Amino acid sequence: MVRGSDLERLPQSLLHEILTKLDVESLSSTAPVCKTLHFSASQALSSLSTIDFSGFSPDTWILNHVLHENKVLKSLTLDCSRLDSSSISIFTKDHLQEVVLLKCSLPCTSVFASIGEHCPNIRVFTLEMVSRAVLEPSHICKEKLAQMLKGCSHVESLCIKFRGADCDPGVFESIELFLPKTIKTLQLRPMSEQHAKQLIHETRVFRNSVPSSVDFSIPFSMGPISFKLQSLSLVLDGITDELLISITRNLSLLVKLDLEDKPRLEPLLHHDLTNSGIQSLGSCSHLTDLSLIRSREFFPATFRRVNDMGMFLLAEGCKSLEEIRLGGFSRATDAGFVSILHSCKSLKKFEIINAHFLSDLAFHDLADTSCSLVNVRLASCSLLTSEAVENLSSCKRLEVLDLWACKSVADRGLSSISSLNRLTTLNLGGADVTDSGISVLGRGNVPIVSLCLRGCKRVTDRGVAFLLHGGGIISKTLAVLDIGYMPGISDRAVFTIAEAGMEITDLCIRHCFYVTNASIAALGLERGYGEGRKPLRRLDLCHCSGLSVNLFGSLKRPSFRGLRWLGIGSTCLLNEGDAGLLEISSERPELRLCLNGCEMGCYDGCIS
Repeated sequence: MVRGSDLERLPQSLLHEILTKLDVESLSSTAPVCKTLHFSASQALSSLSTIDFSGFSPDTWILNHVLHENKVLKSLTLDCSRLDSSSISIFTKDHLQEVVLLKCSLPCTSVFASIGEHCPNIRVFTLEMVSRAVLEPSHICKEKLAQMLKGCSHVESLCIKFRGADCDPGVFESIELFLPKTIKTLQLRPMSEQHAKQLIHETRVFRNSVPSSVDFSIPFSMGPISFKLQSLSLVLDGITDELLISITRNLSLLVKLDLEDKPRLEPLLHHDLTNSGIQSLGSCSHLTDLSLIRSREFFPATFRRVNDMGMFLLAEGCKSLEEIRLGGFSRATDAGFVSILHSCKSLKKFEIINAHFLSDLAFHDLADTSCSLVNVRLASCSLLTSEAVENLSSCKRLEVLDLWACKSVADRGLSSISSLNRLTTLNLGGADVTDSGISVLGRGNVPIVSLCLRGCKRVTDRGVAFLLHGGGIISKTLAVLDIGYMPGISDRAVFTIAEAGMEITDLCIRHCFYVTNASIAALGLERGYGEGRKPLRRLDLCHCSGLSVNLFGSLKRPSFRGLRWLGIGSTCLLNEGDAGLLEISSERPELRLCLNGCEMGCYDGCIS
């Protein structure tokens, strides 16, 4: 062990160089060790131009310690889960050019006001408000947002997302009146279709008077608007022809268009997206990234008036597309999707969600094309089988393959996947694969980093053993593993992960009823099982009914030294462990405990 006196003998320049190689979290934990490290760590922190706290949630004291002497910081990313209102003045500084605030429940009006007053040089601003945040009335939010945009006249990228079903889309009403001319990227959620059309129209026309509905008492430019918007992302209550045609007529420089709607009722046939709206996209000659998604969050609606003709028109008019995501196009068939695959020669990302008529036939001729696909997602496409996977294996550049809820994909498909030596992400959730198929992955040379087997009911403990003890490369690359909702998973599988999952940092075992305290405790040991393996950072135990309140003893330090997120919803830890919860929360303030059964790394339902 190196003592403080030993460190004092090291040249200060050498110590400084060593510490600058550490991330912010490591620097912060190093500082209290001794006076020498405290001084050197403070120096290192004060010289950082980029700080990323997205993987660790600092409290106000830590944030102040990290930032108070830094005068050169340009880019700051914050997980705001543990911050209070007093921290806003700590991170809003005039030298900042990029601010990203994640999982934020701070008063948005205070954030807007402080950013507008203290960050005049900001170029990139992202704010993601969680649903548990207390939001001020929309007219107050609008006023403070307008003040911020007036003070930040150089903003090039603006992203503001309010999460939750009850968010008022009126917050963004008339935002177009205050957007700086420098804006190139705009992301807003939620927004009404009506306000979106007003926004699109005003980015182009001359404006000589303020609309009577706006009364913010804030001065703004009365001259022509000359936005050069290149990226637009909106979450709406509806996507219609009128909206899409307005976008394509007024935003000719668009490179990326991302629209998602969440209808609460079946859209009216005369007020919905049709082939005509799809055809209008052809006038966006610079468009390379297109996403049109109809969410089923509130109502199982689809784009009923778009069929294969719409897909043909899209393929013909947008041949330069490199990324495409289509969700809810229930009337399009193989012919429509094939036209996109064959016309868009530079296509790298192809995502299709809830396509009822997409089958293996769509991928038959992939080997005969100049396939440049890198990312393929075919979620909830129930007609697809292993034959489609075999054809996709001809795309040797493939890095991401997502077959979520493609229930007819079986072991035969895994044999094809084993030839993809660039694949890093594989989602087989709900597939009909078995232990035998998983063994093919365990023996192969596919460098998979993230693997989802959720709901693969024919995979058991033996399959996990085959995966990690098969002698293949996956045992050295796998970092994220989801084996939730699998009745054949028990302590044996978790012990295997504790012993052989050397790189696994994110593990989901929710709804695995035969997992008990013993195997979970093994995951938290630094020595014994899998000595030298990376510590877990996120662990999902939701609905694991085999656990008992005694597990709290295994969650205490020094076990699980790297754990930052733990899901315990619908377990006896939550039902009977109030005292244990309070003790763990007090002892480990860096650990976020999710009580609501949210997915891993959630925004809400947490205490910390």
